[in-house]
Amino acid sequence: MLTLWGRANSSNVKKVLWLLDELNVTFQHINAGGVYGKNNEPLYLSLNPNGLVPCLQDDDFVLWESNAILRYLAERSGEEAFWPDNLQQRAAADKWLDWCSNSLTVPFRQVFLTLVRTPEAERDMSVVAAGMAAFEKYWAIADAVLAKQKWFSGEQFGIGDIPVACYADTWFRLDIERQPHPNLERWYQQLQQRPAFCKRVMLPLS
Repeated sequence: MLTLWGRANSSNVKKVLWLLDELNVTFQHINAGGVYGKNNEPLYLSLNPNGLVPCLQDDDFVLWESNAILRYLAERSGEEAFWPDNLQQRAAADKWLDWCSNSLTVPFRQVFLTLVRTPEAERDMSVVAAGMAAFEKYWAIADAVLAKQKWFSGEQFGIGDIPVACYADTWFRLDIERQPHPNLERWYQQLQQRPAFCKRVMLPLS
């Protein structure tokens, strides 16, 4: 039995919950972190000494770091759509997990944490402006890729789309002025046809 620890409104937990639903896997979900606590208690720290979420238990096997969990679940499933046999197809999709972490994480925190989790009187809008500029730069890269292929993972939805989508969903739902990225917008509309995306990712912004 799989057990996933982590609060459902965490971006890193969302992507794991989404993949589990796409794979139609039976699992136990334990909310942890944020208002739920637990992540600094001895039991959780014995699983993930970092005290961060998510954390996955697969019987006696324990794994933390959300992208590592995505890769593990994809390969564990044996489903071609999420872990292609073709090495190059798999690598082409897999690179987006690292791109997302290395490119989008910092601007996401700058924009989201300031606009959503910081009281208006305490907001540093220069931080938001820096995050917005970085996002637009990276979305231009993403848009150019999606001009040539339907999904980040290739011609079908796959693991490469999941982490990017969790940030993109917040981006598109924030009350901000965005530059047009038509291919990215088309891809986002496609995502909304997936029930697991709507259920696990399109939660109230908080």
